[in-house]
Amino acid sequence: MSETSQFDINKVIADAKSVITNPVGYYQSMPKTGGFTEPLIFVAVMAAIMGIITAVLSLFGSSAAGVLAAGFSAIILMPIFAVIGAFIGAAILFVIWKLMGSPENYETAFRSLAAITAIYPIIAVLSIIPYVGTIVGIIWATWLLIEASVAVHGRNRQTASIVFGILGLLMLISNVSTEYATRNAVSKLEQYQSSFEQLQHMDPDEAGRKLGEFLKGIEQGMTPKE
Repeated sequence: MSETSQFDINKVIADAKSVITNPVGYYQSMPKTGGFTEPLIFVAVMAAIMGIITAVLSLFGSSAAGVLAAGFSAIILMPIFAVIGAFIGAAILFVIWKLMGSPENYETAFRSLAAITAIYPIIAVLSIIPYVGTIVGIIWATWLLIEASVAVHGRNRQTASIVFGILGLLMLISNVSTEYATRNAVSKLEQYQSSFEQLQHMDPDEAGRKLGEFLKGIEQGMTPKE
């Protein structure tokens, strides 16, 4: 990302390609100063593309209800959340890099993090496959943070690999566990919805019996096992 703050979509695309295909070269030539406007635009564009991809993929979901609203929300909200997250994430990385002995300031940390959002569109596509997007995204981001630590912040590769390797592993465990819990909850909700739809086609006595069994199952599931 050059030092000019003027928006240039061709430059944004070129920078994204460079981060993806040649991250070492990108970080070695990345301007460390020049203001926040350009990296902010980069983050917003990458998140917007991710939102568009998410919206398109949502059209192929199993349920049509709310799909268009959810897709539209992704396009609008993802850039907003990405920009806010970039400021927070850069602050955390700034502290980590300072503890590692980096002489660089917060703006450099922000620019280092902003470049990583180049992988957002690819991760959005990979998210079609359960867990793959999460796993690849964290591993890829960890690798880019290591390269930024070496090329931009002048840190030892071994030290950077240990620090961000541990952090990446913790993030991987946390995010995969969260995704598993979310997918499991969604699956159960879909089963419950299917059960209620079946009740509508039964006679009152049969529906009452099925509903009783359903509520009993929920009660048993909530009762702690000795």
